[in-house]
Amino acid sequence: MTFRILILGASYGSLFGTKCLMAGHDVTFVCRSATADLINTRGTEVRIKLKGENTHRTIASTGLPGRVDARTPETVDLTGYDLVVLAMQEPQYLHHTMHMLLARIGTARIPCLSLMNMPPLPYLKRIPGIDAAAIEEAYAKPSVWDRLDPQLMTLCSPDPQAARPVDEPANVLQVNLATNFKAAAFARPDDNAMLTRLANDIDAVRLDGHDVPVKLRVHDSLFVPFAKWPMLLTGNYRCVTTSAPIAIRDAVHADLALSRDIYQAVAAIVMRLGAQPEDLVPFDKYAAAAEKLINPSSVARAIAAGAPMAERVDKLVQLVSRQQRLGHPAIDNTVTIVNAKLARNRLCAA
Repeated sequence: MTFRILILGASYGSLFGTKCLMAGHDVTFVCRSATADLINTRGTEVRIKLKGENTHRTIASTGLPGRVDARTPETVDLTGYDLVVLAMQEPQYLHHTMHMLLARIGTARIPCLSLMNMPPLPYLKRIPGIDAAAIEEAYAKPSVWDRLDPQLMTLCSPDPQAARPVDEPANVLQVNLATNFKAAAFARPDDNAMLTRLANDIDAVRLDGHDVPVKLRVHDSLFVPFAKWPMLLTGNYRCVTTSAPIAIRDAVHADLALSRDIYQAVAAIVMRLGAQPEDLVPFDKYAAAAEKLINPSSVARAIAAGAPMAERVDKLVQLVSRQQRLGHPAIDNTVTIVNAKLARNRLCAA
């Protein structure tokens, strides 16, 4: 059976989309008109290193068994889609056309898999230990998510690190850290059967006889995607400083003892919600991976470039920590710095 998959976002989403195309499933990207025209004319291109190789392989969608196309939000016909993948940053859904598309997806009751660092509000409503109303202030516009059923939403930790190379067209993505997507299970058995089938199909793909990195792993635990929270608060958001942004590597390794302390504090918050130790990634493993992350995080780059809004996982974790009566001064300090930077950006943009 071939699945039809609608992916909102053609940048980071093209990595997941390419894995689906390689497995023989059909993918539609939702993006801006110029990017849609480019994809419809030339397809997509993902560059990734195979195990044991020192250079990136180029995987072009034009040579894959699945079919690809791209559309703007207002031109999407939702008929026949089996899965929607949310692969944009949270503030991007505020655009009217995206907001309306989300509402139509909710009405059509299509299962949604989020690849966002910022968990969609409907997913957090599946977590008994979180008061969803009390964390709404972490979101750019909470009402964007009102039409989506929590029972049709799941979350996938976007662990693979990928970015568009400088001076390359918008249909090109390069993978810099080829780890796996780790998805929590859906609430409904039929949706889980689809997700498991997709994961198995991706797992079976070979390129010139070689295994292809970046798998989709499905977990029963709702908390496995939250393993990203300690990483984000220890590395990504600490790339935002009172001056210029710094690399994730430097944010983590400049004071390794403090980084370990922050990481363990956020892990404790996740475990208070119900996670088990095996749901999380040990600090030493994360610190070793961070050695390879020599650029500032995407959120730090966006804020440095003047973005008036950004995904606020830092603020979300702070609000959840207060509900759980846990926390760490460094989390509060990070939120204060990000708040100030964004306030200044909004003032400059006014």
